[in-house]
Amino acid sequence: MLKEKESYPQLKSPTAALILENGETFWGHGLGPLKGSIGELCFNTSQTGYQEALTDPSYAKQIITFTFPHIGIVGTNDDDLESKGIYASGCVINQPPSSYSNWRAENDLDFFFKKNNVPCIYNIDTRQITKKLTKKGALKAAIVHFGNNIEKLKLLKNKLNSWSGLQNLDVASIVSTKKNYLWNKTIWSANLKNSKKQKLNKYSIACFDFGIKQNILRNLVNLNLKPTVVNAKSSFEDILSLKPDGIFLSNGPGDPFATGEYAIPVIKKLIKHKIPIFGICLGHQILSLALGAKTKKMFQGHRGCNHPVKNLLTSEVEITSQNHGFEVDRNSFTNQITETHISLFDGSNEGIEHKELPVFSVQYHPEASPGPHDSHYLFKKFYKIISTNAKKN
Repeated sequence: MLKEKESYPQLKSPTAALILENGETFWGHGLGPLKGSIGELCFNTSQTGYQEALTDPSYAKQIITFTFPHIGIVGTNDDDLESKGIYASGCVINQPPSSYSNWRAENDLDFFFKKNNVPCIYNIDTRQITKKLTKKGALKAAIVHFGNNIEKLKLLKNKLNSWSGLQNLDVASIVSTKKNYLWNKTIWSANLKNSKKQKLNKYSIACFDFGIKQNILRNLVNLNLKPTVVNAKSSFEDILSLKPDGIFLSNGPGDPFATGEYAIPVIKKLIKHKIPIFGICLGHQILSLALGAKTKKMFQGHRGCNHPVKNLLTSEVEITSQNHGFEVDRNSFTNQITETHISLFDGSNEGIEHKELPVFSVQYHPEASPGPHDSHYLFKKFYKIISTNAKKN
């Protein structure tokens, strides 16, 4: 028979802590490596796709609180990675991930955190954390899996007090690829034995990597486009040397204004060159900045797979996947910008397009990994614009 403390882990002595910027501390138990980390605390309302969220580079410098209590139940595998590893600074979950069950699973969540050197804390009241964030907005926080060495808390508290947060912080250049590369992997399929390589189309896409997700590249390749992923700080001349038929501006972490210091001058030149441009998330914000709009930090960011967005061009409602803490200020739009999408949660901007030039972008994630497929049409729209533009030239 199990001992009482083994049956009820909440009775065990804590081995991890979550510390908020106001000094408030939540005690729990740790998964992953014995280490501490600092980031902006946020919550994600998705009920699936915890592995995809953790490996989304947009979560760099953020600690994810999952509101769904049963995180870890399907284990982890190499096929569901959205990047080379975990980019989130830490993870907060409610229930201890005991056993897992899925025909694609390779390892458990604890192994995944240890492999990626990222700490996690469980036995936390994630409902309380979520309510606190909805009332107080984004909070700086520290997470530490200290094991038996509680002295690590003091060092981490000092680092937390000195961290300035995400505002005015460029993180995209940190997560961006160091070397350009052609994406030529097989198309993802539920039946991996039947996955096939796609024939490459003549249309070449230069993809700015501000923190690009693999499922974005899969969607481009699914349309027979040929994506080349380039460093976030690539110059105008670097991009033109690739002779692209289209430009893609990816998702990514950090403050768009800070990233825009080096990206905006390049994007402005590409816009004047009349090359079709499609932006997602951070790419949407940077494109908007290049078109003369402004961005601002949100009191409450959007993170989850159930966000309703209204398409103002068709009056249809899409259920979308989102992950952003900054937004484009519609009050700063020039007369060249048409607003195409809005959030039905808070009315914030979710998409734009230029009235004359072949450029458009959305704030949410149409690649839907994880999430619904309502917005896959946007990739087809990008292909159509490229095709039309190529015929003109």
